Amino acid sequence: MNKSDLIDAMAADAGISKAAAGKALDSMMGSIKSTLKGGGKLSLVGFGSFSVSARAARDGRNPQTGATIKIPARNVVKFKAGSELKGAVN
Repeated sequence: MNKSDLIDAMAADAGISKAAAGKALDSMMGSIKSTLKGGGKLSLVGFGSFSVSARAARDGRNPQTGATIKIPARNVVKFKAGSELKGAVN
Protein backbone atom coordinates (compact mmCIF):
# COMPACT_ATOMS: atom_id res chain seq x y z
CA MET A 1 0.00 0.00 0.00
CA ASN A 2 1.32 3.43 -0.89
CA LYS A 3 0.26 6.91 0.23
CA SER A 4 -2.51 7.31 -2.37
CA ASP A 5 -3.92 3.87 -1.50
CA LEU A 6 -3.93 4.85 2.17
CA ILE A 7 -5.75 8.11 1.38
CA ASP A 8 -8.35 6.18 -0.62
CA ALA A 9 -8.87 3.74 2.27
CA MET A 10 -9.12 6.55 4.83
CA ALA A 11 -11.67 8.40 2.72
CA ALA A 12 -13.79 5.28 2.25
CA ASP A 13 -13.66 4.28 5.94
CA ALA A 14 -14.42 7.76 7.28
CA GLY A 15 -16.94 8.72 4.60
CA ILE A 16 -15.02 11.87 3.67
CA SER A 17 -13.55 13.19 0.44
CA LYS A 18 -10.12 12.09 -0.76
CA ALA A 19 -8.94 15.70 -0.47
CA ALA A 20 -9.96 15.88 3.19
CA ALA A 21 -8.33 12.49 3.88
CA GLY A 22 -5.15 13.68 2.15
CA LYS A 23 -5.05 16.84 4.27
CA ALA A 24 -5.62 14.80 7.44
CA LEU A 25 -2.81 12.38 6.54
CA ASP A 26 -0.41 15.22 5.67
CA SER A 27 -1.26 16.96 8.94
CA MET A 28 -0.66 13.79 10.94
CA MET A 29 2.67 13.13 9.23
CA GLY A 30 3.74 16.74 9.78
CA SER A 31 2.86 16.55 13.47
CA ILE A 32 4.83 13.32 13.86
CA LYS A 33 7.85 14.86 12.12
CA SER A 34 7.80 18.03 14.22
CA THR A 35 7.42 16.07 17.47
CA LEU A 36 10.34 13.78 16.63
CA LYS A 37 12.47 16.66 15.33
CA GLY A 38 12.03 18.36 18.70
CA GLY A 39 13.30 15.23 20.43
CA GLY A 40 9.88 14.15 21.70
CA LYS A 41 8.18 10.79 21.72
CA LEU A 42 4.83 9.93 20.15
CA SER A 43 2.67 7.10 21.50
CA LEU A 44 -0.46 5.84 19.76
CA VAL A 45 -2.09 3.38 22.16
CA GLY A 46 -2.54 -0.01 20.49
CA PHE A 47 -0.60 1.03 17.39
CA GLY A 48 2.88 1.82 18.62
CA SER A 49 5.46 4.38 19.70
CA PHE A 50 7.84 6.56 17.71
CA SER A 51 10.99 7.89 19.37
CA VAL A 52 14.37 9.36 18.47
CA SER A 53 17.60 7.68 19.51
CA ALA A 54 21.17 8.93 19.18
CA ARG A 55 23.54 6.65 17.31
CA ALA A 56 27.22 7.16 18.19
CA ALA A 57 29.96 7.68 15.62
CA ARG A 58 31.72 4.48 14.68
CA ASP A 59 34.22 2.92 12.30
CA GLY A 60 32.90 1.00 9.33
CA ARG A 61 34.34 -0.84 6.38
CA ASN A 62 33.85 -0.14 2.69
CA PRO A 63 32.69 -3.50 1.27
CA GLN A 64 34.24 -2.84 -2.15
CA THR A 65 37.73 -1.80 -1.05
CA GLY A 66 37.91 -3.04 2.53
CA ALA A 67 39.09 0.40 3.63
CA THR A 68 38.10 1.64 7.08
CA ILE A 69 35.75 4.65 7.03
CA LYS A 70 34.35 6.91 9.74
CA ILE A 71 30.55 6.81 10.08
CA PRO A 72 29.35 10.02 11.73
CA ALA A 73 26.99 10.19 14.73
CA ARG A 74 23.33 10.77 13.92
CA ASN A 75 19.82 10.61 15.27
CA VAL A 76 17.60 7.74 14.13
CA VAL A 77 13.86 7.19 14.38
CA LYS A 78 12.70 4.07 16.20
CA PHE A 79 9.25 2.48 16.08
CA LYS A 80 7.99 -0.07 18.57
CA ALA A 81 4.75 -1.80 17.60
CA GLY A 82 1.92 -1.87 20.15
CA SER A 83 0.15 -4.99 21.37
CA GLU A 84 -2.95 -4.54 19.17
CA LEU A 85 -0.83 -4.13 16.04
CA LYS A 86 1.26 -7.18 16.96
CA GLY A 87 -1.91 -9.19 17.55
CA ALA A 88 -3.43 -8.12 14.24
CA VAL A 89 -0.37 -9.30 12.33
CA ASN A 90 -0.08 -12.68 14.02
